[in-house]
Amino acid sequence: MKEIIAIIRPKMVSATKAALEELGFPGITAMAVLGRGRQRGIGSEVGFSIETELLAKAKSGGMKYVPKRYVSLVVPDGKVDEVVDRIVEVNQTASVGDGKIFVVPIEDAVRVRTGESGESAL
Repeated sequence: MKEIIAIIRPKMVSATKAALEELGFPGITAMAVLGRGRQRGIGSEVGFSIETELLAKAKSGGMKYVPKRYVSLVVPDGKVDEVVDRIVEVNQTASVGDGKIFVVPIEDAVRVRTGESGESAL
């Protein structure tokens, strides 16, 4: 099993959720997060206007943080490539700020209600 963590644009969560549901993975965890990548934050990511003076400052030194969404799900090993490819397909705009995907090994999973473990707990 692997955990797939995707850091994506807030406006892409609904499309990502729908795409994952189509693949048979309706269960996700999503959180609002703040962060920035190598680009040091980009002003076009926020949903409000930024004064020209502040935008110029952001371009030279970067914004402190950019709003993003953290989406996480655990999938069987054999489905990792399919899920990652679909997340990329839905979120890729070829622009700075499209996000990142991390794939992390999961040792075990336990369904609290039934006590099932392993892939059957997913």
